[in-house]
Amino acid sequence: MTQEPWQLQVFKKSIKKKEKLHILQKNLKIDPSLIILDLGCAQGTLSFFLRQKGGFWISTDQDFENLETTKSLLKENLVQIGESSLPFKSQSFDLVVSLDYLEHLENDDQCLEEINRILKKEGRLVLATPRTGKFLILHKLRSALGLKLEFYGHKREGYSLKELEEKLIKTNFQIQEHKNFSRFFSEFLELLLNFFYIKFLSYRIKRKGKLRDGHIRPSTSNEFKSQKKPLKIYSFVYPIVWLGSRLDKILFFQKGYCLMVWAKKIL
Repeated sequence: MTQEPWQLQVFKKSIKKKEKLHILQKNLKIDPSLIILDLGCAQGTLSFFLRQKGGFWISTDQDFENLETTKSLLKENLVQIGESSLPFKSQSFDLVVSLDYLEHLENDDQCLEEINRILKKEGRLVLATPRTGKFLILHKLRSALGLKLEFYGHKREGYSLKELEEKLIKTNFQIQEHKNFSRFFSEFLELLLNFFYIKFLSYRIKRKGKLRDGHIRPSTSNEFKSQKKPLKIYSFVYPIVWLGSRLDKILFFQKGYCLMVWAKKIL
């Protein structure tokens, strides 16, 4: 019996990633003829499921280590990119899907300009980012716990819908739809897991350098194997964590800590 790829094993215990995929599966319609750029694939987990929806996908990341890891899952159509420009011809893609990537960039405006350049006329963009706002107290708790942005690979905390809309308008995009997800309890539980991993597990791992997407979870097969015992314990308590996240349902009136937008190129 073939063992399930380690990335998918981690995915099955990630509340936020599963919620994100559920939203995409439900709302992202893909024609088989579409040419799609997966911008910032990290370890390729969400990319693996999205490719199953059809279309021709090219997955990219800045980190070669991420692409090496992703190759075991996606097999092909992987491209390393720089931060300042995208190595593709103008108007060559129908759709760009960029999940948790923009907040990692020093120059996010330039990235949006590049996305506009490579999209065909009336091409579409799907963005997912952390959401910021006055009453999102867990951002303050994260800082109080000493979880710096650099641990996540972030250059900024995230965006409000207004901030993101202004950036998209400036780079000739128009938001057509948006959704919030990951309410208080899901976000709080993930914050505790990040804290535990960063403070007690990740420091043991010898790394070549920093990853674009930070070190808040296993990033390679070797890291996954080195954390086998803690991950086994977490698998045992995961049903309790999942039940705790369901408390979000009583906060139906609250916007989540994450934001996903669907936008259309207008120029």
